[in-house]
Parts: sequence; structure tokens; C-alpha cells
Amino acid sequence: MASLRMEIGEGKGEEKEKGIMAHFSPLIASQLDYLLTRSPLAIKVEQVSYGSRNARYADRFTLLLPCCLDYIKWDVVYNSQYPWVAPDVIFGLDDDSFQPLSFTGEGQETSQSIWGIFCDWKYKDPSGLLRLILELRNLYMGYQRKRVEELDDPRLKFEISTIIPREGLEICLLSGIERSDGVKFAVPLLDLDLSNILAGYPLRQQQQIFLQVIFPVRKRQSEIPSAPHLKLVASTTLKELFDIEDVTLPVWVDGMCMAEYIPNLEENLRAQVSEAIASVNARRLFIEALVPHFGRPLEAETVFCRRVSILAASGNFSFLVHFTLPIQFPKQQPILTFQSSQHFDSQGMPITSRLYADYPWSPRWDVSEMTQRILEFIVEESINFKKFCSDALQLHR
Repeated sequence: MASLRMEIGEGKGEEKEKGIMAHFSPLIASQLDYLLTRSPLAIKVEQVSYGSRNARYADRFTLLLPCCLDYIKWDVVYNSQYPWVAPDVIFGLDDDSFQPLSFTGEGQETSQSIWGIFCDWKYKDPSGLLRLILELRNLYMGYQRKRVEELDDPRLKFEISTIIPREGLEICLLSGIERSDGVKFAVPLLDLDLSNILAGYPLRQQQQIFLQVIFPVRKRQSEIPSAPHLKLVASTTLKELFDIEDVTLPVWVDGMCMAEYIPNLEENLRAQVSEAIASVNARRLFIEALVPHFGRPLEAETVFCRRVSILAASGNFSFLVHFTLPIQFPKQQPILTFQSSQHFDSQGMPITSRLYADYPWSPRWDVSEMTQRILEFIVEESINFKKFCSDALQLHR
């Protein structure tokens, strides 16, 4: 039977999810919506398909599931004519030996919990699909770990034995045409409670920093073990708080293992995260200190306090000033952009200035002096910006 596929584009989370649900019958839509909104993992829908050309509703879709700081693709296939029946799940081509329901699957045991979900499938229960996918993923992670444990590599066996008690650890085997053989560890480091600074901010998943460790698989026992590839990974939300790319990782010394390496790394991270949280508070105080000079902001991002816009005037010339506050504030000064409210280019877009980061600044000043110095700079620079806008209009005529 022909299958019509439809790619899912980018968009805002809630709007995108509503658009996806519109393609499915109410029974399937309720299960998929429950999965996307209640999952502890950041599961995504990549594409939606119709089982036949004349079908009224879509009945299959591809899920992207987080796995070892990457994504795996599973196809979920319902039958639009019988939406009350549990779906089939099709795994990736590289995982043909992963057979969670088979009595004879390679290295597998029968999962009574999976059989239980299928046998007790209630189509009116919207949580069924989520429970099925999460249980299959748990079995898949066990399958990946078993594949790694079967490798004839003493170093990997030692690493697993010393790091396995860490809660949330994930291990997978990297193989395939586009990948050199290796083993990836996704090691959870700091489990951050951001409730104090993210009050009212919608968070579906726990915010964590992970260490990605990739060990090459030794082809011969005589080979000298090489240092693993190390990388820190953080969620998008955390990147607004903490610049993970600026963290300098400790040196991996020959003969070291992860159990030795991680404690020093976590200690360094705790100090830097504490500094980043203090920077949020400093940015919030800075934004509040703008009010006596410019009045209430037109717009302000009040969670991480990274952006604020105010209205300024010089005589009869009014313009906006946009502030971008860096993560390293106050060590790094805000970047300013002027935007005229009276001058527009040939496309109807407001004329804007260059980025300003060359005005007087010292991180040792208190916020009242910082904002006073910025006010003085804006007053002085507004004359140049007004001339810049007038000259720009002349060029467009």
C-alpha cells in the first residue's frame, strides 16, 4: 500500500504540536499528544505519513528518541481503519538484532512488561504509547550496553565496571559506514535545580550537563590505549545560563579512567555554574537600574535577563536602544544597538546602528554608575546616530 510522507518543519513547540495532531484521528492524536507533552525525554516527531492515498487521517510517524546524546529513529505504525489497535514499532536498519519481543533474539530476554503493555492495551488511555516507547527505549539501552560488554577490550570492561553505578549513565556502540568503531558514554554530571531563577519558565525535562566520552575500540590487544574524545553537552535552556563551549576540560592523563577524571571536572563545573547564576542576578539588578534613567523597558527577557529594550529621545528624535547582556556580565559589557522609530529604509525596515561595545565600562562599578555612564554615552552618540539615519534616507531616495 502506498505511503504518503510529509516532512515536519521547524516552528514554535506548542504551535508545531497542534499542527501535527490535526493530521490524526482523535484516538491516535490523544496518544501522540500525551507522548510529546508528558515525556521526561525530549522526543520529537520528524515526519507524518498516510497509509493510503485515500486515507482521511495519517496513521504513522517517525519518532526521534534521545539516545546517548544523539537521536535514534523509530517508525510508529498504526492502522487508521483500526485506530484502537496498538501500533507496530519499526527500529533502525542497524538494529536488526534488537528484538525485544522475540524468544530467540540475539542476546535478548523476553520482556514481560512489553507483552503486558500490548495485552492490556486500552485505546482510550492516552498514556499507552508513551509507556510503550519508554519501555522499549529502556530495553534498547540494555541491548546497547550488552553489545559493548561483549567487546574484547579490557579497558572498556574496566571503565564500565567503575562507572556503571552512576545513575542515568548511557552507553552505546558506534558502528557503521560513516562511523569509526567506538563506544560512546553519556555521563550525567550536574543535576541542576534552576527553580529559583526559572520561576514560571516551562521546563518539561530535567536540566543537566553531560560529559560525552568516546573510546576507540582496540583492534589488537597490543595497541596502546589512546585518550578518549571528550565533550561537554548541555540543554538549550542551560546554554542561555551557562556558556558550555567556554569550559576548559581538564587534561586526560595516560592511564586515567573516567572514575578518576569526573570528580575534578564536576568541582570545576559547580564553581562556574554558581558564577553563572550570580551573573543572572547581576543582570536583573542592571535592568532594574535602567528604570530611573529611561522609565520602564518596552521589552525585557526576565528569566535569564539577557535582553532588554528601552525608548530614548534626543530633542524631537526618538529611538530604541536594544541591550544584549552577555552570559559573562558584568565581566563583559552589554552590547547596544540603536533603532530609529522615525527613519525607515526602502524595504520599510527601521534603520539601525552598528553594535556598540566600545563605550566606557568597568565590571567594578555598581549598577547605578554603569547605567549612568551608558546614559551619557547614549546622549552623546544619539547625535551621530540621527545624522546616520538622515544620511541613509538620502541614499535611498
